[in-house]
Amino acid sequence: MSTAMRRELIVHTRSHDYPIFIGENLIETFDFADYISGKQVLVVTNETVAPLYLDKLVARLPADKLIKTCILPDGEQYKTQQSIDSIYDQLMENHFNRDCTLIALGGGVIGDMVGFAAASFMRGVNFIQIPTTLLSQVDSSVGGKTGINHRLGKNMIGAFWQPRLVLADMTTLKTLPPRELSAGLAEVIKYALIGDVAFLAWLETHMTSLRTLDLNLLAQAVLISCQHKADIVAQDEFEANTRALLNFGHTFGHVIETHEGYGNWLHGEAVAVGMIQAMQLSQKQGWLSADDVDRASSLIARADLPTHPPAIEVNTALDLMGHDKKVKSGKIRLVLLEKLGQAVLTSAYDPALLTDVLALTDKAN
Repeated sequence: MSTAMRRELIVHTRSHDYPIFIGENLIETFDFADYISGKQVLVVTNETVAPLYLDKLVARLPADKLIKTCILPDGEQYKTQQSIDSIYDQLMENHFNRDCTLIALGGGVIGDMVGFAAASFMRGVNFIQIPTTLLSQVDSSVGGKTGINHRLGKNMIGAFWQPRLVLADMTTLKTLPPRELSAGLAEVIKYALIGDVAFLAWLETHMTSLRTLDLNLLAQAVLISCQHKADIVAQDEFEANTRALLNFGHTFGHVIETHEGYGNWLHGEAVAVGMIQAMQLSQKQGWLSADDVDRASSLIARADLPTHPPAIEVNTALDLMGHDKKVKSGKIRLVLLEKLGQAVLTSAYDPALLTDVLALTDKAN
């Protein structure tokens, strides 16, 4: 299979269907004309990505468009209303109208913020996702969940707003720091654990090659991950039930991110530990064996991800969990594993066992 092969799949949603294109050098070769509405385009990126890809992208956009750019600071700590206001300022100062297009060029933080700005500016305008990190390629750019953080909880303010196009250029991963690549692999592993044991075995076989930037294998991992997410989004676009399974490890992980300060733990790092905590609770429930937990934890470690949480007092963790979007009627619902490859959203667990898991803090941290 050629490394230059372009892969494609379609996401089906109630509002509209849209394609995900996966391949190499797409930013420099893709024809964007059919996916840009109106004459006005705002490209939003950050200070890290802009020097690498902004000029290349602008050069590929249709020449008859008015193109403006907005460069934001880089980091989860800037996923705030203030950054959203910077996007609004550009749109308003340049008299953008309702048929404009916003383009998100960057990782999950940029994608989430640009999507939220697109959902809220003039009550909704067209936008395109060009994710430049593995985590955003396999997860946050797909499915239309957009938003910003609040000091008391991650992603608590946002909207569902689907993009017109997702363009995953694998070449951008060559400039991704190894820590960020590992963070993306956490979300890839998540798809295997919640619904695809064969993919879990594939990852075990190819993890070394994925970490050393085999772009063809990475493209295959992105394709499989996106197909899993697209299938779930088609069933449950607004997270009424099934889509919540995609949050495996996230309720625990968001506790770490919020407590430690946004950006100090990368999202994928926190999710990695959160998945292990969820599996430990699943084991205590009698659903997973110790070998199951060890198998998954070993793969997470091979992805160069943390496997132990920072020290967080149990009551503090429970309080932060209480702000999670999956809380219903005062009960913390968690995504647990009945077995490897089979996830369930449930509040039918023993709260004492949850407390036990939260108390399992690595004393070395």
